[in-house]
Amino acid sequence: MRMSSTLLLTLAVAVLSASLAHAGDDHRYGDNRHADKKNDPSIQLGPRPAYLIEGMEEGKLKERLKSCENGPFYRSDFSIAHRGAPLQFPEHTRESYEAGAKMGAGIVECDVSFTSDGELVCRHSECDLHTTTNIVNTPLNAKCSVPWSGAGSSPKCCTSDITSAEYKTLMGKMDASVPSASTPAGYLGGTANWRTDLYTGRGTLLTLRESIRLNKELGVKHTPELKSGNPDRIKAIFGSQAAYAQKMIDILKDEGVDPRDVWAQSFDPADIAYWIRNEPKFGRQAVYLEDFDFAKPARKTLEELKQLRRDGVRIFAPPIPTLLAVTDAGEIVPSQYAKDIRAAGLDIITWSFERADLRAGAAKAGYYYGFDPTGKALKKDSDMYKALHVLARDVKIIGLFSDWPATVSYYASCMGY
Repeated sequence: MRMSSTLLLTLAVAVLSASLAHAGDDHRYGDNRHADKKNDPSIQLGPRPAYLIEGMEEGKLKERLKSCENGPFYRSDFSIAHRGAPLQFPEHTRESYEAGAKMGAGIVECDVSFTSDGELVCRHSECDLHTTTNIVNTPLNAKCSVPWSGAGSSPKCCTSDITSAEYKTLMGKMDASVPSASTPAGYLGGTANWRTDLYTGRGTLLTLRESIRLNKELGVKHTPELKSGNPDRIKAIFGSQAAYAQKMIDILKDEGVDPRDVWAQSFDPADIAYWIRNEPKFGRQAVYLEDFDFAKPARKTLEELKQLRRDGVRIFAPPIPTLLAVTDAGEIVPSQYAKDIRAAGLDIITWSFERADLRAGAAKAGYYYGFDPTGKALKKDSDMYKALHVLARDVKIIGLFSDWPATVSYYASCMGY
């Protein structure tokens, strides 16, 4: 039977429409809307990537990375600013976020906590104000759950102790303290010598809403992490954990954020399940974070990982040390756990690069390099690029949180991620 030209055209349009709709359904994470941004003049990677590369052993990886020293450099969603750029800037401040974006991060993180009047704010923990802000040296110290009271005291200052207006009067600082200090100003010191206080002259605290607006100005995407909190306070302020989780999404929606530009995170599987079920456009890219304790090294089985995928989880985010291993010959390779995660059909984001002092190698670098406890593979700071290369090429992660995004952004631009 012959069809008329009109009917053929109608069918062609229908097929094309269905194909486009199906392509949208198959969308897994992010997109390539920034792929045309080559040699972006707004990106400033600074001297650190070149310094690390110069210190590498001679070989193909060093040769490849050195070949990119003149760019082009462009923004990449592979590079995620972990709390901004807290290697040198006070975490979760405007200045830290701006630094992370200038270093080519395509995504910037706001850890989300809450104030006594229900405002969502950017803090890594509900109760870390005493080490990440100047609160103990202000009149608001008196409102802390446990105020600073002198040398040897253990203050506990929470975002939920104060209102959003009070929160905004504080100034961010490097996350550190000196418990033995005899003055509140002295207590605010203690920054590790491999970090710096050079950029603590300003530390502007932000609400979640303000961070979203700043990200838009900077041309970056969003990965807010809903932090756990005091259950009684969450219930009193929001009514339930689900309502707390919903408020984070409501703010994103109210600010007109495209769900494709959001990777909502949580360590709580209930939050992930809630978003997948009730906010599917945002739940589609929800990131299920997994913590790890070397003292209790139980990990999910392959079947448990497959069940996560059946439950709608698409992105799984364990820390770096669970994804890598070192052979007897000193070669860095994917761990069996990394292989299981991939076999389960899950994409992987991991954390956090540049969050350890690697100058003396992995043996003294602590948690994030626990996969190489004797320093057989990583003997100096420049060797971090060896680990990054395996994470990208062999583990096939889709994103990496970093405390100094330039290090990852350089690699991403050079390797085409």
